[in-house]
Amino acid sequence: MVPALDILRAASDATRLRVLMLLRAMELSVGELAQVLDQSQPRVSRHVKILCDAGLAVRRKEGSWVFVALGVPTLVDPLLAALDAWLPADDTATVADREQLAAVRADRTAAAAAWFEAHAGEWDAIRSLHVAEEQVEAAMVAALGTEPIGLLVDIGTGTGRMLELFGPHATQAIGIDRSSEMLRLARAKLTERGLDHAELRQADIYALPLNAAVADAAVLHHVLHFVQHPGAAIEEAARVLQPGGRLLICDFAPHAREELRQRDAHARLGFSDEQMLGWFADAGLAPVSTQTLGGGELTVKLWMARRTFDVREVKAA
Repeated sequence: MVPALDILRAASDATRLRVLMLLRAMELSVGELAQVLDQSQPRVSRHVKILCDAGLAVRRKEGSWVFVALGVPTLVDPLLAALDAWLPADDTATVADREQLAAVRADRTAAAAAWFEAHAGEWDAIRSLHVAEEQVEAAMVAALGTEPIGLLVDIGTGTGRMLELFGPHATQAIGIDRSSEMLRLARAKLTERGLDHAELRQADIYALPLNAAVADAAVLHHVLHFVQHPGAAIEEAARVLQPGGRLLICDFAPHAREELRQRDAHARLGFSDEQMLGWFADAGLAPVSTQTLGGGELTVKLWMARRTFDVREVKAA
């Protein structure tokens, strides 16, 4: 009876019920919840803490922001089903909250648009050096093929483009990035595209916040050239893949554009097939395909591999 009592106590407040209904629509920051509810952030934080303590919500810190999402489905779903049965469709508070939620979506979209406008020149400078991004994305879609995707993990998600591309075809999609600013941009874009179900988490590429062997597919799209230890990043990506799970890497072939180190913080000036296949072998991945996309000063490469064994278990043995 204790868990049931905790849940009922946590839900026995109108504001907390409103919070749950809002989180059902999309993950929100504490500040955004305060905006929708027209309450102070400290007050909203207290309500969120009560919901989290009961397992009805979870908090994720991203820089100075705290985002909130629904908690354990086995606890939340029965409560939401009850609310659906009890609340009329035209409930005044629910309708008002939905209208305020639309304002939050608009704010996210406006913030993202302003950032992209300010940085468009930087992005265009790099894109002008290689084949059109549309061709790269088409090749990535062809590489993953028509196999169903359960859990998709986009490592170094940045602005969330890979979640836009592959998320609609996955049962579950998670984007991971170290930058809280990038995650806010990704969240705005995904909200604009109606992909509120996609999860975003702040974490290091070498320590993904996922259990081993849970993902069907993982993507590293133009990420490895920023990484100091690509082999370790690939091994960590392999760790979260199920046996047979696929890792798709998109990056540059070796090049001599040294200015990219200083101007754009590239740690690596591309990768050879030999390097990539060596890292695959060290991570317990079997190569599936390699594709070269020329047509610019920088050559784009796609490498696909499948997980065959857990290299960490082998090393431990």
